[in-house]
Amino acid sequence: MKKIMLSLMSFGAMYSINAQKINLGKAAGMVSNGAKALTFTNEDAIKLSKESVDWMDKNNPVAGPKDPYTVRLNRLFGKHKSQDGLNLNYKVYKVKDINAFACADGSVRVFSSLMDIMTDNELLAVIGHEIGHVKNQDTKDAMKSAYLKAAALDAASSASSAVSTLNESQIGKMANAFLDASHSKKQESEADTYSYDFMKANKYDVVGAYTAFKKLALLSERSTQTNFEKMFNSHPDSNKRAESIKKKAEKEGLWKDPGTVALPTAKLTK
Repeated sequence: MKKIMLSLMSFGAMYSINAQKINLGKAAGMVSNGAKALTFTNEDAIKLSKESVDWMDKNNPVAGPKDPYTVRLNRLFGKHKSQDGLNLNYKVYKVKDINAFACADGSVRVFSSLMDIMTDNELLAVIGHEIGHVKNQDTKDAMKSAYLKAAALDAASSASSAVSTLNESQIGKMANAFLDASHSKKQESEADTYSYDFMKANKYDVVGAYTAFKKLALLSERSTQTNFEKMFNSHPDSNKRAESIKKKAEKEGLWKDPGTVALPTAKLTK
């Protein structure tokens, strides 16, 4: 990610004490003009995703096994390491950016500052959404685009149909470009549906998906763009998406009025 990168915001000093920005070095995305001849498979996406995540794990503070963030994440997702045919692994980055992402190789990374403002059901909904992108192979498209930028491939070099090996600097650029990618409205809508169905199938409160989006909307209203770019940009129209979830829950008899949704005044991860 870029320096300001990722996510919604720093959400004030209480969420930034002892935290770090996620580090992707000085990687700057390089624009690709094509490489249409490239044959990019899901296996390629898995391989490149693992390389990107391994790089990020080495270059960012990862919560240890006894850390409260890891303990909470394992409590919530320990039974979802094998989910819908996917083999998933979970870690927490202790950074002040607010985000979560999942990759084609099954790596799920959650940022501590996201955990600070989301309840358990909201985290389940947000991470369920990210898993949906993997299941729907949306992350394959994002990784292909990131690879092309990192390798600086353009129309002139598009004759090669194979994915080439990247050096460490390029892997950093690829990680940056992947996290900077956005999905289409259709892909986002399908991931929202996946998250809702994930919550419903596991008997979690689907209203958590509604309140999670309401919090993203609140953050967008009170934060400057320079403080919260990534997650809000990748989850646009948060209020509309919250209302869509509400209508679906009402139709299915699963709606419970959460009252006024507000941002917490203290960290929710103890």
